[in-house]
Amino acid sequence: MTRLMNRREWAAMTALGATFLSQRLAVAAVARAKRIRGAFMILNTPFTATGEVDWDDLVNEVRFVDHGGCSGVVWPQGSSAVATLTKEERLHGMRLLARTCRDLKVACVLGVQGKDIPEMMEYARQAEALEPDAFIAMPPTTGKSLDDYRAYFRALAGTTQRPVIQQTSGGAKDLPLSTEVIFDMAREFPHLGYVKEESTPIVERMRQELSQRAVMKGVFGASFATGWLFEMRLGLDGVITGESMYADLMGRLWRLHEQGRREAVRDGFSRYLLMRNLNEQIPGVDLYVLKRRGIFKTMFTRRGQSGGKKVAEPQFAPDVIDEIEYRLQAVTEFVVAH
Repeated sequence: MTRLMNRREWAAMTALGATFLSQRLAVAAVARAKRIRGAFMILNTPFTATGEVDWDDLVNEVRFVDHGGCSGVVWPQGSSAVATLTKEERLHGMRLLARTCRDLKVACVLGVQGKDIPEMMEYARQAEALEPDAFIAMPPTTGKSLDDYRAYFRALAGTTQRPVIQQTSGGAKDLPLSTEVIFDMAREFPHLGYVKEESTPIVERMRQELSQRAVMKGVFGASFATGWLFEMRLGLDGVITGESMYADLMGRLWRLHEQGRREAVRDGFSRYLLMRNLNEQIPGVDLYVLKRRGIFKTMFTRRGQSGGKKVAEPQFAPDVIDEIEYRLQAVTEFVVAH
């Protein structure tokens, strides 16, 4: 005669089943995890003529980056005009990106920085609920010391077990995040073993970070990728930069680098520098390329601080447009050839 389980046996069996399910879900989550390595594009934020965020174009930008073979998208950061966004816009955009990236190859990295710990924690908790692939954060602008930075990143570490990229710039004036703090945080919290390095002396700091491979999981360049060629040869894990308009080129450069095709990487990177140089000489070229390549509908940028609706759109003389097209052709030819 079959004996029925008593209440205690049933509870034990249920708990065992729940534990097994939890373990299976954890294994599945690891299997789905997207690698935090390669070319990560900080998304530019598109605006309409009336100063609103163009959410359709933001999604289009994500898809362009994914199609270009980059490893991930990052938003919102400095190149995203984050200082002009309201809290509601930041939260809406985070939800939109997390949802869009789930069906794509690109990793979703959400920027959760705030002026202080409470503001950062609000964004971090919201981001954690969206299950992105990683977080990134600038130091707090209200920080007065490196100990303030330690407390800030320690608080952030407690909100998630996902990879957290520590950005070295963007905090208090004349107080970059030190390599000592970066290493201390990575030792204490292994998921903080990632850094976006863009503070002077850049190459020396990168060498220090690369020497700490026991704790550092990812060392990334930045600074509009102007030093990326050397950084790849140094052994960095990729770049995090606001150059989404060249995502197809950036994705190919990383793939060629991993294939050891050094001459092709040098050739492609030189073509990128043609565009970077022109944008420094004539501001707004990057916006022209975003529109020219069908990523954005407009070239408007928002002026002022959070929520301001005043916008501006660059204007280019015919000879400038001719120069942009002349240089852009070199980029597109390289992408097609590789």
